[in-house]
Amino acid sequence: MGVLNKIKNNLFLRNAILAVCMLIILLFATQMLLSVCTRHGQVLEVPDFSGMTVRDEKNLSGSNFKFEINDSLYIPARTPGVVLEQIPAPGAKVKSGRRVFLTINSYQPKMARVPYVTGYSLRQAKNNIQIAGFEIDKLVYREDIATNNVLEQHYAGQVVTPNSHIDAPAGSGITLIVGGDLDETVRIPRLVGFNFREAKSRLHEQGLNVGKIHMDADVNENNKNEAKVYRQDPEKESLRNLGSEIDLYLTFDNSKIEAGN
Repeated sequence: MGVLNKIKNNLFLRNAILAVCMLIILLFATQMLLSVCTRHGQVLEVPDFSGMTVRDEKNLSGSNFKFEINDSLYIPARTPGVVLEQIPAPGAKVKSGRRVFLTINSYQPKMARVPYVTGYSLRQAKNNIQIAGFEIDKLVYREDIATNNVLEQHYAGQVVTPNSHIDAPAGSGITLIVGGDLDETVRIPRLVGFNFREAKSRLHEQGLNVGKIHMDADVNENNKNEAKVYRQDPEKESLRNLGSEIDLYLTFDNSKIEAGN
């Protein structure tokens, strides 16, 4: 009772104790509020949205996730608006309300002007084609004294001339007719460990083509550019004629890639 009387009679001590109590209450309330605002402990597994349209995603997920389309590709064989890739990946553990970034199949192809590269060296032509948003479909060698000089170019079976002014879907392939000694052989580069896009580029730089593409079950037309080569046929360092085709085996399995090395 003596202690209580002292507290009652001491204004400073009474106010100090009251301030400490208020501080404890405030800290507790703040912790509770932060827990609610950040959904502390509420973790959700990200579904696999691939193959669904953007409209399907919103109807399915309700308010659990927020969506943002950060890129689009155009694949004629796929449904317009369908999701091709997502970040975070399916199965990732995230908090409710997390933003999911989607790459969708464009409703219309992005068009670009086919560059004119006839007369360029193969290396220059390859760079210009890539800068314009296209890729080399195939190298066809024709006997000519000017090795790796582009003699002619074709798009969709049509010869491209300086006055063609052809607009085509970005990413389309262009066939190059290249000069060279048809009996000349080149050494096949090492491709194992490189992704498909890089492997294809290395082959074209050597005057070679991609042959048959063998893909693991989880590799498809949407993601094959990032899949890696774990086997090539013929093997590296083999000699082949200009324009020869090299078969590639693609995977996302690191153990296969390490075994191939």
